[in-house]
Amino acid sequence: MEDIDAIGVLQDPVRRRLYEFVAGQGEPASRNAAAEAVGIQRTLAAHHLDKLVDAGLLITESRRLTGRSGPGAGRPAKLYRRASAEHQVSLPSRDYRTAADLLAEVAEEARLDADLQAAARRRGEALRGKGDPVGAAELLATRGYEPFEDEGVLRLRNCPFHALAEAFPPLVCGMNLALVEGLLGDSGLTARMDARPGLCCVAISKNNDH
Repeated sequence: MEDIDAIGVLQDPVRRRLYEFVAGQGEPASRNAAAEAVGIQRTLAAHHLDKLVDAGLLITESRRLTGRSGPGAGRPAKLYRRASAEHQVSLPSRDYRTAADLLAEVAEEARLDADLQAAARRRGEALRGKGDPVGAAELLATRGYEPFEDEGVLRLRNCPFHALAEAFPPLVCGMNLALVEGLLGDSGLTARMDARPGLCCVAISKNNDH
């Protein structure tokens, strides 16, 4: 019921836009920034942001944005960022996570990394081939990766396989890389492993970049 309640909070269109703005930032966002991005007053933004915190979708921290400390530095600002907890709803109840854990455990023990990567690459190619051609960033966005550009490199803010990747890093990260390679195809982009805190382990650059 907690997951249903949390997701139900996002039915309000203003809250959903605020959540999407905060989730899309590389750094914690202030109430002022969120209000400006969504086009509402700061007090209304604060109300909805705190509702998202109560639902477990966002978490807060306090920091002085001026960078100063001591007398005259001003009060710390309340900042918001996406919570790391995952929320899923399945009616009737299903337990795909346990099945995925068991399959990953068996694949790891049987050293099926190469077979899994080959299957993931084929799946990526098949997904890329469906529908109208789209850009790499748009295609990755539709798969939940939340791509963003960082000094000419396309990085991925979200790993769709986060929980499994934490439990079985070499197996799942290798699968993820192969899947992205399949999604990119002959787009002129190259996917590579470049793990960074808080981001997906895969980064993407042009073929002539290092």
